[in-house]
Amino acid sequence: MSKNNNNRLPRAKGSEMATFYTPKDCARKVKRIVFQPENRRIIEEFLTILKMKEKFFLHDVPIPNKIVMFGPPGTGKTLTAFYMAQQLDIPLVLVRLDTIIHSHLGETASNVRKIFEYAKAAPCVLFLDEFDAIARTRENNDEVKEMARVVNTLLQCLDEFECGSIFMAATNLQEELDHAVWRRFDTKMTYGMPDDAARSEYIRLLIGDFESEQQTLNHACSSLKGCSFADMEQIILKAKRKAIIESSMLTSKHIRYSIEEYKPHLNMEAIS
Repeated sequence: MSKNNNNRLPRAKGSEMATFYTPKDCARKVKRIVFQPENRRIIEEFLTILKMKEKFFLHDVPIPNKIVMFGPPGTGKTLTAFYMAQQLDIPLVLVRLDTIIHSHLGETASNVRKIFEYAKAAPCVLFLDEFDAIARTRENNDEVKEMARVVNTLLQCLDEFECGSIFMAATNLQEELDHAVWRRFDTKMTYGMPDDAARSEYIRLLIGDFESEQQTLNHACSSLKGCSFADMEQIILKAKRKAIIESSMLTSKHIRYSIEEYKPHLNMEAIS
């Protein structure tokens, strides 16, 4: 992880409002990324359009630059932002919600504007996770006036976001996003729990060239059904550590013990 020394990150509460990752940092993060087919198609089309800007300008067709991703935790939303930055060879600016949200009246809205102004100053992928925290619907909210101020500022920032940067947002609670904010996104991606093909591909990547018994991959694929990508990664890493401690190849036993210890939250719909 590297800092951008030429364009200092905005600060709030005495801390920087975001973490800066270079394209090289991003490349290390996405060595093992698996996309569901529809999301891969959307991303490839998005990247293709960005490579053909002149042609779209000629036809007076706007270039997309705002992506919202929604789905359960651990399904690859954050990794997609890293992937996009790596593919575009521009930095990723990962916003820290704990510094943006402020108890003082008007401060949160001001911080939102600052981080968007930063992204407009130099090309980057500006990524905001848990987007619903600042884009929550203005209806039936306990802090209606302050939330309305934040959402109105966010809407202005999205409308004025005409630059060489990309804005990406992720949420697990898409139904709670303000409808006006939702409409500002030109690209929407749905994330779900990995299916059999995605799970098999991802586990194969996680095991890599680590020496393992012949049946270990198949055992892992069947045993990890219902797990998110994030949970699978932690379980396979735990199993590898056990194998290293024992100076052993990776076995089904290591996988089984790691699942028992990690206790993943299984998606029962994916299992059935």
